[in-house]
Amino acid sequence: MRCPASFAGVAPTSAFAGRFSAPREVAAMAVNRRTFITATASAGTALVIGFSLRRDFIAAAPTAAKPKPAPVNPFDAWVHVRDDNSVRLIVAKSEIGQGIKTTLAMILADELEVDWQSVEVQQAETRTDLYPHLGTGGSTSVRTTYMDLRRAGATAREMLISAAASQWNVPRERCIARSGAVIDRETNQSLKYGSLVAAALKLPMPAEDDVQLKDSKDFKVIGHSIPRVEIPSKTDGTAEFGLDAKVPGMLYAVVARCRTFGGRVKSFDATAAKGVPGIKDVFQIEAVAEDVHSAGGVAVVADSTWAAMQGRRALKIKWDLGPHANESSATLAAAFEEEIKSAGAIVRNDGDVDKLSGDSLTHVEAVYQLPFLAHATMEPMNITVAPGRDQWESWAPTQSPQWVQSSIAKIAGVAPQRVIVHTLLSGGAFGRRYMADFPVEAAQIAKVVGKPIKLVWTREDDMQHDFYRPAAYHHMTGAVDAQGKLVAWRHHLLSTSINAFWDPKAPPHKSEMDGASGVPYNIPNLRVEHSNVPTGVPVAWWRSVADAMNAFAVESFVDELAIAAKADPVQFRLQLLEPARMMKDPNAGADDDERLSTERLKRVLQTAAEKSGWGKPLPKGRARGVACHHSFGSYVAQVAEVSAGENGAPKVERVVSAVDCGVVINPNGAEAQSEGAIAYGLSAALYGAITIANGATEQSNFDGYQVLRMSDMPEVEVYLVPSGNDPGGLGEPGVPPIAPAVANAMFALTGKRLRKLPFVS
Repeated sequence: MRCPASFAGVAPTSAFAGRFSAPREVAAMAVNRRTFITATASAGTALVIGFSLRRDFIAAAPTAAKPKPAPVNPFDAWVHVRDDNSVRLIVAKSEIGQGIKTTLAMILADELEVDWQSVEVQQAETRTDLYPHLGTGGSTSVRTTYMDLRRAGATAREMLISAAASQWNVPRERCIARSGAVIDRETNQSLKYGSLVAAALKLPMPAEDDVQLKDSKDFKVIGHSIPRVEIPSKTDGTAEFGLDAKVPGMLYAVVARCRTFGGRVKSFDATAAKGVPGIKDVFQIEAVAEDVHSAGGVAVVADSTWAAMQGRRALKIKWDLGPHANESSATLAAAFEEEIKSAGAIVRNDGDVDKLSGDSLTHVEAVYQLPFLAHATMEPMNITVAPGRDQWESWAPTQSPQWVQSSIAKIAGVAPQRVIVHTLLSGGAFGRRYMADFPVEAAQIAKVVGKPIKLVWTREDDMQHDFYRPAAYHHMTGAVDAQGKLVAWRHHLLSTSINAFWDPKAPPHKSEMDGASGVPYNIPNLRVEHSNVPTGVPVAWWRSVADAMNAFAVESFVDELAIAAKADPVQFRLQLLEPARMMKDPNAGADDDERLSTERLKRVLQTAAEKSGWGKPLPKGRARGVACHHSFGSYVAQVAEVSAGENGAPKVERVVSAVDCGVVINPNGAEAQSEGAIAYGLSAALYGAITIANGATEQSNFDGYQVLRMSDMPEVEVYLVPSGNDPGGLGEPGVPPIAPAVANAMFALTGKRLRKLPFVS
């Protein structure tokens, strides 16, 4: 059941990788008159406002894979107010289901004083000179553009007002902007924006400090639920996803890859494959370890996907199984069990955990285990690449057009600017579409064939050649004193580090600690350690990255300590969040200015408890559990209400989620993002597990890798807790709390702790 989002208690403030880092402020570049005139002249008859994305987006991709930063350019994003009264917004973010084109249009429309439906949103070109930050991940799409879009809209508005005042020869203060026009408040005469564009172009651009942004109480669009602009095309089938791309002369390709991680082709016989009707060519492509970790294999090119797949089945390949053929879930578990006996690298060390002992303390110890997880996007990986003598073109459902561009360019042997990437809609992304392994494969094939190639991965390809969420163990020890106060906390996190796979020169713990090293609770003696457990299994960023892994252990263990202290789990957490303070994660970089507010976390916890009826009796056979977490600039608390299903497995009946994501642009979109995050997190908590045998993934499709079904989806209530802060992320923050909330609820119901994911075997 889908329940409308509600604002908790009050109306909205007139108003979602370690992981992808928090935005940070960098110096703004001045917009000089010559640059502005040159830009507007080349754009045609339109008032063009460029704005610098001063909040840098730092993608947690391997260092070598990142394009060199382009010089800061004030016109790296554009707002066009045209003489036909239309407005165009060019955005450098991918639409991956988060409704970003609607949200950004709303922000601009409010400050510009136009109908949001009049804003045409256009996908940015892959030009690093104009758009140096094209990545979409880390729940940053709104966070990194909110203030800059507002300033751009306000700047255009003020220039148009000045143009009207000059034309009427009246004081500027007499003029206001409303509904795409400037109005003289005394005479009530008005001029449409389109008629003022030419005059506005002749005016100097006002300094940023001279542009007045709206007070939030004056918002007319921000804070209102608006239907997403892409929904009609998705509903009627006209929306273009990656698999829909068609190019004249296009051929289709699939790749036969070795099942084992790091395996390679020894030899192959393509005789039978070439006899399949429709087959055009069969040849080997090499693995590309540097930057992208593509697997290599044997490419089969045909005039249809069906023919290509049948040709692949007919191949006879001898494989070199590589160095990881003996790895399995059992050997990896043994490695974790051995490593857990030793101390890890200290990441945070407050007080002195080692000195705390004695009969007056109640000690608690627990180990939590998490498996590898697949991204399991509904649309498998695919891309279309068209080669050319001097210029290549690509149609890609991607989170990282720049990585696609630079990777194809390297294979093609051309400069990156000679590769055009058309960013298409994605049928799910979750971090998987940040990778460039499938673009590299398509480029390799297109280079050999010399024709446009659509590379298609099957579901089995996608499941067995993913970059998985790391597996992890968490060894937790803690102590409460006779008064029920938490006095000691030691968290030893062991994981198959993302950094160790993608950037071995970087400290392995840096990619693993979000939500662990920055634990928000006031604990006088606290130590957090990390150990890397080597593996051949490819790992990467998965929706909410380390936060989801670590929140399960942290919030489950806090609950265990609350029980040991004979305290209510909500009240225990509230006490640990006192006094109100701002915290910086010690694992964060020096240039990361994000701070955790314990007061905001406390408010969402109180809201979730109140709205869920925490402490009130439930029908027999039901129980509640709670968890809260801060990630990606937002605060989420969830209360899960559960019963015992088949064989005693958790059946989640209801989830109450309180969310403080700062200013809410589109409440309906915020609700949808929160619900989607809960569903994704529940899939992982209840069912998600990738297991390894003989150096390969055992699961191949949704029969072996179960995901949440509609019948599993609980009733969800989302309450938006306004704070007036700049927007935080929404795509990921709802994922981390759900697993511990369910585990804690099951303990309340059965008295048994669930410390191993997934909960359903």
